[in-house]
Amino acid sequence: MKHKFAKKLMWVPALLLAAASALSGCSQGGSAGESGQKVINIYQGKVEISDQLQEMKKVYEASHPGVILNIQSVGGGTDYAASLKSRFSAGAQPDIFTIGGFQERDLWLEYLEDLSDQPWTQHMDQVAKDPMSADGKLYGFPLNYEGYGFLYNKDIFKKAGVTEIPKTLSELEEAAKKIQAAGYTPFVNAYAEWWVLGNHNVNVPFARQDDPDAFMKSLNDGTADMASNKIFDGWLDLLDLTLKYGNANPLTTDYNTQMSTFANGKAAMTQQGNWVQPTLDGINPDLNVGMMPMPISDDAEANDKLFVGVPTYWVVSKNSPVKEEAKELLDWMAGTPEGQEFLTKKFQFIPAFNNIKAASEDIGPLGSDLTKYIGEGKVLNWYFQQLPIGTPQDYANLMQSYIAGRDTREQLLEHMQASYDNLKVR
Repeated sequence: MKHKFAKKLMWVPALLLAAASALSGCSQGGSAGESGQKVINIYQGKVEISDQLQEMKKVYEASHPGVILNIQSVGGGTDYAASLKSRFSAGAQPDIFTIGGFQERDLWLEYLEDLSDQPWTQHMDQVAKDPMSADGKLYGFPLNYEGYGFLYNKDIFKKAGVTEIPKTLSELEEAAKKIQAAGYTPFVNAYAEWWVLGNHNVNVPFARQDDPDAFMKSLNDGTADMASNKIFDGWLDLLDLTLKYGNANPLTTDYNTQMSTFANGKAAMTQQGNWVQPTLDGINPDLNVGMMPMPISDDAEANDKLFVGVPTYWVVSKNSPVKEEAKELLDWMAGTPEGQEFLTKKFQFIPAFNNIKAASEDIGPLGSDLTKYIGEGKVLNWYFQQLPIGTPQDYANLMQSYIAGRDTREQLLEHMQASYDNLKVR
């Protein structure tokens, strides 16, 4: 499915367009530096590795004379996706940029270089290939795997007498009761954050379908109904349980409050992913933390899975004058000891290539737990990346209305169905 990018730009605010035209950090595509040097302009959205990328720049340039990496990291308080659209509209197209899979792949497809023949593709698992594959071609370099579930404080579990990780909804409620009796808040819920709800939480019932791909197809065909789907009902049972045994005011609890509450041992469980390990380490380096599943039924085997995906891909502009140099950089990152060290030790990432191993001391306890689940094949995909553009934000608003008590679960599911039907591409 191909989208015309020009149509997508119509909604970009004029202010962003003006700002983009004033940007000086990245020229239009690759350019020649002093003495004919090749400049690769990289525009990426993971600000948490911006310092490490500057370190990688120095190492790469030292071993590749004549090549300059101009890396611009955008994120945090800035909307990366909107800023990327602004760059393209202003004619300042980077040589390498980062996007997500599925819907974002389709949005940008006409600008992407085919990377199917690159040597690192043979070391990609299918779960990493699918989000950036179209018409039998591969268009993205997966930076890493990330995964999420419930994070849990092992010390609180021990103090409360919870000796086994709960893998059913009934076991989870029993654990919550014990934790509450021991004087701790079982869950800290950051339901003020739209992405906690609209991306990660709402992914649960989609990924837990017996055949998620068939279910997504049925939604697009108009033959699936969320309101009568037992998986969605079980998902709301889990959401209700987190509210029943959760912190006060979840709708005003943001990410920072969530992290400080959990890291300081005031709550036993919280919904997050391995990407928060550096944040937790910064607050409490001695936190004894693990990651566990999010059960929605009393089927322990079906529940015992974590949700894993590739959050971002590096892609190459097919119109870049330095696209061969850009491909060489990606090959260096995946295929050399120096590049692999940045992907693991420096970035603290779980590599999305099966020939690169990450040491547990480099990726932390959350990454180690996630790697174990990946190795055992007990993972489910990120189907929120396949939802129609705008749906996750809409779902977050609908879920917040339900959490606030303004809607029943029947109304929530009816509204979610209507949102999907309204936003899907016909």
